[in-house]
Amino acid sequence: MDEMEEELKCPVCGSFFREPIILPCSHNICLACARNILVQTPDAESPQSSRASGSGVSDYDYLDLDKMSLYSETDSGYGSYGGFVSAPTTPCQKSPNGVRVFPPSMPPPPQAQHHLLPHTGVLPPVPRNSCLTCPQCHRSLTLDDRGLRGFPKNRVLEGVVDRYQQSKAAALKCQLCEKNPREATVMCEQCDVFYCDPCRLRCHPPRGPLAKHRLVPPAQGRISRRASPRKISTCTEHELENLSMYCVQCKTPVCYQCLEDGKHSTHEVKALGAMWKLHKGQLSQVLNVLSDRATEAKEFLVQLRNMVQHIQENGVEFEACLVAQCDALIDALNRRKAQLLSRVTKEHEHKLSVVRDQISHCTVKLRQTTGLMEYCLEVIKENDPSGFLQISDALIRRVHMTENQWGKGSLTPRMSSDFDLTLDSGPLLQTIHQLDFVQMKVPAAPILQLEECCTQSNSATLSWKQPPLSTIAVDGYILELDDGNRGQFREVYVGTETICTVDGLHFHSNYRSRVKAYNSSGVGQYSKTLVMQTSEIAWFTFDSASAHPDIILSNDNLTVTCNSYDDRVIMGNTGFSRGVHYWEMTIDRYDNHPDPAFGVARSDVMKDVMLGKDDKAWAMYVDNNRSWFMHNNSHTNRTDGGLGKGATVGVLLDFSRGILLFLINDEQQGPVAFNTLEGTYYPAISLNRNVQVTLHSGLPIPDFYTPGESEPAGSVC
Repeated sequence: MDEMEEELKCPVCGSFFREPIILPCSHNICLACARNILVQTPDAESPQSSRASGSGVSDYDYLDLDKMSLYSETDSGYGSYGGFVSAPTTPCQKSPNGVRVFPPSMPPPPQAQHHLLPHTGVLPPVPRNSCLTCPQCHRSLTLDDRGLRGFPKNRVLEGVVDRYQQSKAAALKCQLCEKNPREATVMCEQCDVFYCDPCRLRCHPPRGPLAKHRLVPPAQGRISRRASPRKISTCTEHELENLSMYCVQCKTPVCYQCLEDGKHSTHEVKALGAMWKLHKGQLSQVLNVLSDRATEAKEFLVQLRNMVQHIQENGVEFEACLVAQCDALIDALNRRKAQLLSRVTKEHEHKLSVVRDQISHCTVKLRQTTGLMEYCLEVIKENDPSGFLQISDALIRRVHMTENQWGKGSLTPRMSSDFDLTLDSGPLLQTIHQLDFVQMKVPAAPILQLEECCTQSNSATLSWKQPPLSTIAVDGYILELDDGNRGQFREVYVGTETICTVDGLHFHSNYRSRVKAYNSSGVGQYSKTLVMQTSEIAWFTFDSASAHPDIILSNDNLTVTCNSYDDRVIMGNTGFSRGVHYWEMTIDRYDNHPDPAFGVARSDVMKDVMLGKDDKAWAMYVDNNRSWFMHNNSHTNRTDGGLGKGATVGVLLDFSRGILLFLINDEQQGPVAFNTLEGTYYPAISLNRNVQVTLHSGLPIPDFYTPGESEPAGSVC
């Protein structure tokens, strides 16, 4: 319960809440404290101007003060901070804590006898256009004509404060002592104030109207406070109406009159009891999550305290080892021993400092979390639906926010208990004057971040990190992959980055990958091996980056034409070096009998001549009547059968046999065009402005073709 005490204290006065009100920002403040921090805007009417008018305060003004619940219906015995507007000449005195007090020989003015604020004295009416700044979030709030009575009272918080104070066995203190409050001796039932003997004689003399007040012992006063019935919740807009419904849109309890003629008439409303149970359930749910976090925090604190012991033990062990090594090196080592021990001690103290600081920080957070939990549990015990609903949303948000503070990383030790230093005792005696700690150990094995590792088409992306508690410096990483066929590993990346994408892999292959870190002390262990599978189907498009400038692409780089009458070359964005692949191109436009060429090429093929003119391409060029195969400007195998609009040209590349063949309209065009193909080849085409084609990739192998035994049908790499 002690940890909950901070939740029950006003941020302005630092004391327990007295008549708390709920601000629109969901924070709470004492009603009297809210009065004290009010700021009047320049266009507001000042009290002096009211007095200058000579009209005083009307009965309506005092009725309005009653509605604001700022004043008691009985005499309180002590006055105001600013005096009464209607009786500015009334003499008065000030108590030690600054409250104005009427002397015994002169009773308060008649108006004051019925409009006194319990506990803090009479307060002047709230000026129009007053501004209130929340002391916690510093949000500025402008008051309307209702003044502070426009803010709902937090009766749930008030009840929790009462229960908390009643649970304390300490003696009740005087409420009027400014410093070092003395023990209270009586309580006035009418004023609802605890007095010590000096303050009672000074502020509550037994004469005049105060003689009718009943003074009881403090313990009896505490019981009477607890037994006093709670007021029925009434609407802030319609004081005579009880709160009976809940506005879902405004998230506040409302009365029937608000639904009939108020601003909530068009809003969705639900039964107050149902929403009370619903919000209690929601608060209980989020409280359970926060409770789990608090349990984890307690376990984490135990872990941190154990780490302190481990650090101390490891430090002692390390120091003993260091002393033994230094003694073994006789006199020369003795000159260095003090310096080495000093460094170990500093490391020891640094680790302890970091861990103790984290323990302190986590303890404070846990105390705050536990306090909030206990406060929420007390709130849940309340049986006042409207009062609970006034603060439930704010408490749910606070519980969520507190739970988020225990998020990822907050329950992870900031320091390892191990000492990452080792002594190298191998140097010869002539190097003893250079004896020092080895820079560090070799790095630990990196951890592959599986959630960030993925494959796309024939590319693989790998991501890794160092172990969380490792403090060993890392100069770089080495990423290795095999050949996709369980062959030897090879280095594919060396550098300082912790993420790498490897392109140009074989399709439909399982690649094993691993990574290791290195520093000046050497190379660390490999990470766990990760197997990544590339795409089974060789989907690809035309490559705009390597295309000739005259090439025109559309349809997401699947459709191609040219703005030149000369032949221009464009290749696919994926190269093949293993497997069996088949793709087709549909002739969308064919004018004036051009002769486009289809086939494969190396990455450095010439782009401004017909495909097959140089030794970097293997192609079939075709017109409207016949076709030829061409490589290195050598024309072979003239075959009848040409192209037209709507025709389809197929290309089949089989690395198991090292051959390339072509199809036109699903029929093989001529014999096998080329064989003994090895290496990496890219799909390619050359065309001019009279032709437009659309690519279709990732197609199954034609039924008439049987691939070689070394590769299964339909496999791609």
